[in-house]
Amino acid sequence: MARRPRLAAQAAQAAQASMRTPIPNISDNEDEEMPDATPVEAPTPQDDDEDAENEDEEDGMNDAEEAPTPSRESEQPSRSATPRRGRPPLPRGRRGGRLGRPPKHRVATASDDGDNDAASETATPKRRGGFRGHRGGRWAKYRAGGSRPQQAPLDDDGNPMEIVNDEVLLPEDSEGEQKVDKNGRLLGGREYRVRTFTILGRDDRLYMLSTEPARCIGFRDSYLFFQKHRHLYKIIIDDDEKRDLIERDLIPHSYKGRAIGVVTARSVFREFGARIIIGGRKIIDDYETKKARERGDVEGEIAVPEDRLPPPGEPYNRNQYVAWHGASAVYHTNAPSVPLPLAKAQEAKRRKIMVTSDNWMLEHAREASRFNAQLTVNRLENIHGLYDIHTNVMQYPAHMQPTHARWEMVDDREATQDQEKAGHLPHLDPVYGRNFRIHDLCLESAPESWYGSPGTTEEGGTLSSIPMDILEELPDDCLRAFEEAKSREHEWREKWRTEREDGLRAHLLPSFEWFPK
Repeated sequence: MARRPRLAAQAAQAAQASMRTPIPNISDNEDEEMPDATPVEAPTPQDDDEDAENEDEEDGMNDAEEAPTPSRESEQPSRSATPRRGRPPLPRGRRGGRLGRPPKHRVATASDDGDNDAASETATPKRRGGFRGHRGGRWAKYRAGGSRPQQAPLDDDGNPMEIVNDEVLLPEDSEGEQKVDKNGRLLGGREYRVRTFTILGRDDRLYMLSTEPARCIGFRDSYLFFQKHRHLYKIIIDDDEKRDLIERDLIPHSYKGRAIGVVTARSVFREFGARIIIGGRKIIDDYETKKARERGDVEGEIAVPEDRLPPPGEPYNRNQYVAWHGASAVYHTNAPSVPLPLAKAQEAKRRKIMVTSDNWMLEHAREASRFNAQLTVNRLENIHGLYDIHTNVMQYPAHMQPTHARWEMVDDREATQDQEKAGHLPHLDPVYGRNFRIHDLCLESAPESWYGSPGTTEEGGTLSSIPMDILEELPDDCLRAFEEAKSREHEWREKWRTEREDGLRAHLLPSFEWFPK
């Protein structure tokens, strides 16, 4: 309480000293410039400093005594009208290294102008409101060390799916549960094609870096990996978990400032099955065996034939899908250095379209329609035939060529009226048949596409080959329709015989002479 009056008195004395300084009279006719006066430092005798220190101690004692119960009769300190924020700055004339307040008597000089400016800048209060730079910037919440919250995947109806133990909650498969446990460890001697590890504070569950299974399946990055497979849940680990992976040499130290995404090994196995297993076989190493059978997968077939398996006794190279171990070699192909113009134009069109969760169905339908149109163009080109440079003939598709031929000899002299009515060709004057050999060609196609090729005695693909125990299970109306279709098929196949009969081969006797007998 005793310091403020003293500070006010010092300010008043400094103001009086500055007012007593006379202002020089400069005449208008004087051309010479007056040299600046040498600044005179204020005297700071040792006695004054010691007195000031003693007074500071006394003031501190008085403050300690007066602070608890101030007396009503004591004189109230006078306050300056100018608002103050903190103590005034120290003058430049003081000797450095000494503590305490400035001297009582100070003479104002011309060199104090800069000090006044500095004091005004220091005493200016800070601007309130607006951006003051103490929040760390735009991405401060991600640099704080906490794990980034991820949005739960959506189902086909647009509802968020439930997340349990860092993976999407899906119905379990009884056969698949015998191949993997709850923590993602494979059973039955199976091994993953990529690296697996545990994470600090997440129990004993096995995880994978999201980029490694993505490259293993065939994606260039993990973005499309999670966009195409909605049942996978991406997790961004925090700084403590990241530091633990660095200490275990699972990720390099340069990844310290990056966002690292992981996914549970169990969810990856449930999604891809045999494709994520070393030497995985379809259905045998799949989690959802029922869906695999419905897709038409052959049980025991290698899921990834192009996977390079090591010789017996050597470990599998799981580092081929690690980014810092040369994983880019997975995408190196033998494509031509100069791409075709058509392929380049299609690639440019494909890059312009960004497939999202909103337009993926529309884009898939467009691509399917474009692919069907391209197939139609190719088939129309094949209709006119393709020239073969090796045989020097025009080749046509198999479905455009006849599969069987039947020769019929027609004698116009013995043609009856019934033959004229039932024949496919018009009547020909016998004079032409007497002088020329005439071949008439008549093409006939099967009434139904599933009748098969005529001229064969095999009935493996016909309706007659269906066993009776299956026909007994049919209802009466279905059985009648089946019998009608079977009779039409039988009538069609009866019109054609084998090549020996329909080809009208001559029965030649064996002979050693140059002409047959």
